[in-house]
Amino acid sequence: MTKSRIAIALATGLMFAAGAAMANDPVNDPVDTQAQATQEVQDADAVQDAQVSNTDVLDEMDSDQPVEDTWITTKVKSSLLADTDTSGLQIEVETNNGVVGLSGQLDSQEQVDAAVRIAEGIEGVVEVDASDLNYGTMADYEQ
Repeated sequence: MTKSRIAIALATGLMFAAGAAMANDPVNDPVDTQAQATQEVQDADAVQDAQVSNTDVLDEMDSDQPVEDTWITTKVKSSLLADTDTSGLQIEVETNNGVVGLSGQLDSQEQVDAAVRIAEGIEGVVEVDASDLNYGTMADYEQ
């Protein structure tokens, strides 16, 4: 008897399913397999929704100036990487309508301040949201 083979992959919130299923295969019923995969995607989305950062929100919004926003994001990110006072690799950057969102975990408040200063200095930036750009450990915030 031939078994069903279905591969399911998740990428950027989308589910891709490929393969073949035998209509009379009770063990791997394709409808049940797809329902299970759909539930797993919904569960993963629920976890992601609970951990939404400012950069996630900006990324999901539609921009009135997508080309300019892409240029701003690239310029901010490259400037952060070139600066010796920031940990550019640890900072995520998203831009929407000139609003730059910075998120990540840095070593000090000085690095956070430097990252904000760099982003504010880029042409076209109208606002910098660094509310999800943190530093240190939880013990630093409890003091």
